[in-house]
Amino acid sequence: MIIRKSTAEIEKMANAGRIVADTIARLHDHIRPGVTTGELDEAAEEYIRSQGGTSSFKGYLGYPAAICTSPNDMVVHGIPNGRTVSEGDILSVDVGVVLDGFVADSAYTFAVGEIAADAERLLEGCQAALAAGIAQCRAGNRLSDVSHAIQVATEEAGFSVVRSLVGHGIGRAMHEDPQIPNYGPPGRGPELQPGMTFAIEPMINAGAPDVYLHDDEWSISTIDGSLSAHFEHTVAVTDEGPKILTVTPNPAETVLLP
Repeated sequence: MIIRKSTAEIEKMANAGRIVADTIARLHDHIRPGVTTGELDEAAEEYIRSQGGTSSFKGYLGYPAAICTSPNDMVVHGIPNGRTVSEGDILSVDVGVVLDGFVADSAYTFAVGEIAADAERLLEGCQAALAAGIAQCRAGNRLSDVSHAIQVATEEAGFSVVRSLVGHGIGRAMHEDPQIPNYGPPGRGPELQPGMTFAIEPMINAGAPDVYLHDDEWSISTIDGSLSAHFEHTVAVTDEGPKILTVTPNPAETVLLP
């Protein structure tokens, strides 16, 4: 069952979303060659707590950290540790926050210093796929219209969609119905209605779509070693169209948003 939220509940999610967006924006200043992913995790958790929120990831099914940090060929769910970030890396950072009983979730894939042209195109392609999916979050559309738009944008850019991972509903819980694949035909599934809230998150690979689970039982990487990108926003369906809830109110930091 897809849980629809009231205007007041959506505003609470937006409050959590502002902390998420600000956290990602602040990590931009920390991500440089030589920093460890563990240090990024510490900085993120400190800021989230300073704003009255808590990480929705830490402790979830035993996950040990406040954020996920997934470099290069790692798609999602990388556990922060002593790994040092290097010039030319790309690094996906996924942040979730609980505030006043509601959750918001967003991800951004950063370029570390100067990156290869192919990597830059991958990041641009994933941001375009996210924008295409969000544009379909309109009342009267079908859920698979979101999925289809992401797939079309991804494949037109020359990349592949990870098919074993999905976006999801979000609200009082980090994962609510429905699951939202990033591929499929249009015009299928539930009709979108105002008050529905989704985490839209294309995960795309420069090579084949196949992935594998690491021995830590969290981290997921591409089987062929190709680069992967991940961008995500929490979005509400409203009468006026899609409303992104994971944005920062600081105009100087909107450069980080697709």
